Amino acid sequence: MSIRFPSNEWVEAFYAAINESPEYKEGGKPWTYGVTALVVNAQPEIGLAEPFGIWLDLHEGVCREAHACTVDEAQTAPFCIFGDYARWKQVIHKELEPVKGMMQGKLKLKGNLQIIVRNVKAAQALVVCATRVPTQFLDEP
Repeated sequence: MSIRFPSNEWVEAFYAAINESPEYKEGGKPWTYGVTALVVNAQPEIGLAEPFGIWLDLHEGVCREAHACTVDEAQTAPFCIFGDYARWKQVIHKELEPVKGMMQGKLKLKGNLQIIVRNVKAAQALVVCATRVPTQFLDEP
């Protein structure tokens, strides 16, 4: 069964995938920089009337908490990554590496890019986790 992206259920499945992932346990071990929030910008034409935030409390290879959040809450995180729906879809399909996307301006980061770059293995492991969530995209039948 596929889970609609973005949704509370997708966030819960992503949380489980992160904590079950040997790749993230190893790649995320150096991450001690606090919460990373992801924001999917609103796109009303596909049914996403409001931006959708994902709050990930990541620490030393574990996701301590994950939940859907508002944009205002997301912006309080030390790291907040904004992107259009199509960009997040590319990330989940492994067509866009998030760090490269931030460097190219395809994803917008509020936070210290140097810290993200130094932790590229953690970012790559999170993408692997996202690919493990059976995802139903809003713009696909």
